[in-house]
Order: sequence, then C-alpha cells, then structure tokens
Amino acid sequence: MNNFTYHNPTKLIFGKAQTEQLTAEVPKYGKKVLMVYGGGSIKRNGLYDLVKEKLAEIDAEVFELPGVEPNPRVSTARKGIDICKKEGIDFLLAVGGGSTIDCTKAIAVGAKTDTDIWDIVTKKAVAEDALPFGTVLTLAATGSEMNAGSVITNWETNEKHGWGSPYAYPKFSILDPVNTFSVPRNQTVYGIVDMMSHALEHYFHHETNTLLQDRMVEGLLQTVIETAPKLLEDLESYEHRATILYNGTMALNGMVNMGYQGDWATHNLEHAVSAVHDIPHGGGLAILFPHWMKHTLDANVGRFKQLAERVFEVEAEGKSDREVALEGIEKLREFWNSIGAPSRLADYEITEDSVEEMADKTVIARPEFGNFQKLTKQDSIAIFRAAL
Repeated sequence: MNNFTYHNPTKLIFGKAQTEQLTAEVPKYGKKVLMVYGGGSIKRNGLYDLVKEKLAEIDAEVFELPGVEPNPRVSTARKGIDICKKEGIDFLLAVGGGSTIDCTKAIAVGAKTDTDIWDIVTKKAVAEDALPFGTVLTLAATGSEMNAGSVITNWETNEKHGWGSPYAYPKFSILDPVNTFSVPRNQTVYGIVDMMSHALEHYFHHETNTLLQDRMVEGLLQTVIETAPKLLEDLESYEHRATILYNGTMALNGMVNMGYQGDWATHNLEHAVSAVHDIPHGGGLAILFPHWMKHTLDANVGRFKQLAERVFEVEAEGKSDREVALEGIEKLREFWNSIGAPSRLADYEITEDSVEEMADKTVIARPEFGNFQKLTKQDSIAIFRAAL
C-alpha cells in the first residue's frame, strides 16, 4: 500500500431519534440557517416538520431552498448561493439524500467566493473556503454525508462532473434509519447498487499489501448482498435499514481504501449517460458496471477471480482463472437483477443514437480516464454498445 494520511472531520450521529441532536449541533455555527431539500418527500413523511420544530427551539432564522433535483443542477446551487450572500446565512442544513447534500456542498463553497461554482466543479478554480453545513440523511446510497465529494450537473451544457474539496466535509451528519423508512423500493434498490458500486470502484486497483482493505471491501459487499433482499421484503425494518444505511456511509468515507486509489471509470461512464439522459445514478451503474468489468478483465484477471471466490462464492476447481472471474461478474449481474435493478440502457430507452454523444462526455475533462485500466473514447463506445 502507499503512504497515506487519513482525516475525516465529520461528526457522525447515528441511530433512532437522533434528529433531536440538531438543537445541540446547529447553534455552534450560527442562527441564520438555509435548509436545503428535494422534491417534498420530507414533508410527506413528517421529517420537514420535525426539523423545523428543532430549529425553532433554538430560535434559528430559517430560509429554504426546496426542489433539489435527483441529479443536482448547478442552476439550483447558484440559487442557494444567491440566498446565502443576500441573507448572510451562517449555516446550511441539507435534509435529504446524496443529491441534496451534493448540492449543499456546492452552495457552501460557492457562498464564500466570487468565482462561479461551475468553474470550481470543472476544476478551473479551487475552493478556498466554505460555509459550515450539516446533514440529516434520508437515503442510504452515496456516502456524501461523510466525505468531501460532490457531483453536479450542468443541464445547459449536458455535463455532469464529480468534484471535491477539503472544505466540503459536513460538520455533522445525522443518520436515523427511521428517516429512510419512506424511501420507495426502486430508490432503495438504486441506493444499494450505488454503495456496492463504490465498494467495487475501490476494489479494482493494482497496489500490493492491501490485505485488510480487501477484506473490509469484501465484507461490506457481502453484508449488503445478505441484507438487501431482507430489506426489500420489509421496507420498514429498522434493523435492515440501519445495516444498509451504515454500509452506504462506510463505502465512501475513506476508511476502506486507505493507502490506495480505486478505479472510478464506471462512475465517469455513468455521469456521461445521465448528463445526456438524466437517468437515476444507481440505475446507470447497475447497467454499466458488469460491462466495464468484462471490458477490463485482462487488466488483472486475478483481481476479478478473488472477488468471484470471496464475495460470490464461485467454486474454482476445474475452471480457469478467467472462467471463475467471468462467473463472478455474472453473479453480480444476477444479484442486481434479482433485486430489480435495470440491466440494459434500453431499459431507459437509450439507443445507439446516443452512443457517440455519451462517449464524448466521458473524455470532456481528459483524453483518458480510470485508474485500473486507462480508457479512451473508443473504450467508452464499446462499453456503451455492449450495454445497449
């Protein structure tokens, strides 16, 4: 493994009724609060009223930015930045899933600079500060509640980019599994795929002596595979919601990948697809990841074989390493299919007509991408065509 320094400043507050902790945490940062949320589910399930009640108890002056999109848009972030600057906001509170948190990160950074936030997202400029913010998580998926990363879409240019900054860590994140009870089945499935994809992105690397990291990633994947079907049979199981929620956070808070860098090509491929077609992120990952795996199999067959044996319990006797590896990839596809994830781009009515445009988006920032195996536009075209 490589040398590393690990530092994660986010305070994680996990468990039943922990939303009550807002009254202790928010006053540390100020009284003028911008509450950021999405399409209204928090109003239907009562969380909105609870959060407003807690903020009222500390005499906070609350402003609101509703309507954050599932693929959060830079135009929405700019609205939040304008509110922060106009009203002198002290603190941001994201109440929702990863998209809401990602948008809040962009607002927090953008509110402390005269530079347009899209220039920071596209790495033409660097964040130098951010407003403090916290989160009340409602969806197990992205891990954005305990990391410094964010993904923002520019719908005017059909671009979607991941970015990050040391200033973009939440000050605290409240994770009450009860707040995820109302997440519908399809969104629960997308979240499960997303967190598994984060683990898989970590797994595919060429570093040596990552014995513990490998086992942590494998354990995370096995836990999700074991728990997901049970959760989908009982969407209001506190035990299963808690397990999946915790796995989603651990998959992308830096703890399982200390000392090495994963691949992340599949996320780049999916960002290109949803930049053009605005599909659910987890749905796109479910479609693309097995095709990326087959496309890059020869980069390190042993790595795929290890995954197949340890996570998917593929028997190796009498089979070549390549056969074991391919069987593991098929087991992944079968699992995702079994929980209702999509398997073809055609499931979202995406056809050959879009392949060239999507492939262009994968190399808009650089001519090659990915760390496990460098991919080019031609590789993107091949993977997208295989996924049709």
